[in-house]
Amino acid sequence: MKLKNLFKAMVVAGAVAGVSACSQMQTAENAVEKKAEEKVQQVKAEISKLYEVHHEDGRLYFFYDKDSYKHFLQHGETPYAYKRIASGPKGETLVFGLTGKDKKKTTGIPSVEMYDGQLQPEMFYGEARIEGRIYVFSTLEDMNDVRTVGEAPYRYTDIGSGPNGETVVYVLNKGNKKKRPDALIAAFKKAYNKM
Repeated sequence: MKLKNLFKAMVVAGAVAGVSACSQMQTAENAVEKKAEEKVQQVKAEISKLYEVHHEDGRLYFFYDKDSYKHFLQHGETPYAYKRIASGPKGETLVFGLTGKDKKKTTGIPSVEMYDGQLQPEMFYGEARIEGRIYVFSTLEDMNDVRTVGEAPYRYTDIGSGPNGETVVYVLNKGNKKKRPDALIAAFKKAYNKM
């Protein structure tokens, strides 16, 4: 009888230990899933930016990486680039600035994918430097329209508020044309530490 009770106790203890191990395993799996989701959100945030420069040499430069963009603004060149000759809306050469890790890629480059319409970011921030002005966008569609047309029909203009005294044009659209773009203004100021 004692042996039978001992065996039952061992079975119950084993079952409890198994449930505990399963619970720990589930917690670990949840932590891994959460970390993976955070990484996906981080990547989405990283690739939801597009910087464009209409250069005096007649080329259009695109960057998804802010450091590459800053380097170009300071030095007028990009160390690594992917080029498309005469592929712009008016026959301009397109130059996509690349990071060191992207220099050997021919696919999977966020700026190229956004330009080609293969990547539609959920959250977006864009800048285009055109003829001494900085245009700021909250949607990729608005950015594409300004590039094609050459002007923003709906906008909020802030003269002299750029980092070097440039006029900043916050591009609006039919859906938000009657509202001051406070969130976009805050994003621009944060990007240039002007808050």
